[in-house]
Amino acid sequence: MVSFSALLHVGLFALLAMVATWGLQLRTRNIGFVDITWSACLAVAAIYYSYTAMGGLAGRLLVALLGGIWGFRLAIHLLARTLHEEEDGRYAHLRKHWNDDQRKIFGFFAAQALLIVLFSVPFLVAANNPHEHLGPWMIAGLLVWMVALGGEALADWQLTRFRSNRRNKGQVCRDGLWAYSRHPNYFFEWLHWFSYVLLAASAPMGWLAWLGPILMGISLNWVTGIPYVEAQALRSRGERYRRYQREVSRFIPWFPRPAAPEE
Repeated sequence: MVSFSALLHVGLFALLAMVATWGLQLRTRNIGFVDITWSACLAVAAIYYSYTAMGGLAGRLLVALLGGIWGFRLAIHLLARTLHEEEDGRYAHLRKHWNDDQRKIFGFFAAQALLIVLFSVPFLVAANNPHEHLGPWMIAGLLVWMVALGGEALADWQLTRFRSNRRNKGQVCRDGLWAYSRHPNYFFEWLHWFSYVLLAASAPMGWLAWLGPILMGISLNWVTGIPYVEAQALRSRGERYRRYQREVSRFIPWFPRPAAPEE
C-alpha cells in the first residue's frame, strides 16, 4: 500500500531543499544547481522509503542501494560540472527568456519538488514488495540497473573527457556511445527506471512503478530534455550539429547512418 504520509514527508523535504537551492541560485546566478538537488532528493527519498516501508528486507535494501547510488552518483557528477563550468546554455537561455524574473524562476524550482514526489513513487512501491528474499524479478531489476548505471556513467565520462579538451570547443562529441545516440546518457537514465518496475513486480499497486519510465520518457523526449539540449546545440554548433542529427539516432542507440556527401 502506498503511504501518502511518506509522500508528503518527501514533498516537504524536497520543497525546502528547492527553496534553499533557489537562494543559492540568487547568489551564484546558476540555475543548474536545481538538477543536483533534484537527484540528491530522489536518493534521499529512496533511502527514506526503504526505512519506513512495510515490505520485505530484500526489496527495501535494493531500493535503498540502487536508488541511493544512482541519485548521489548523478548529483556528484552534476555538481562537479556545475562548479567548473558556466551556467548551462539551456538555463542561461531560460533566464534570458524570462528576463531574469525571479518569480518565474522560483516557480520553476518549486515545481521540481512536485516532480520529485512523482518520480519517487516507484521507489515507494518497490520498497513495499513483501518478498523477504531475492527472486527472479528482483534479480532482473538489479541487472537492468547495472547496465543502465554503467551506460549512463560511461556516457557522462566520455562527454566530460571530450569537453575537457580545449581543441574540441565548438565541436560535436562523437566519442564512444555518442556515435550511436545523440543522447546516450538520457537513454540509460530512462532505462534505469525500469529497474523499479521489476523490483515492484510482486508489490501491492506495483503498476504505479511504471510512473518512472513513462514520466522520464515524456520529460526527456518532449519536455525538458532533448528539445532544450538540441535547441542549445543548434545555437552553439550550427551546421555541425545538424549533420550529427542527420547521421546519429536521436535517443535509442543504433548504428549511425552513412555521412551525407559534402555539397
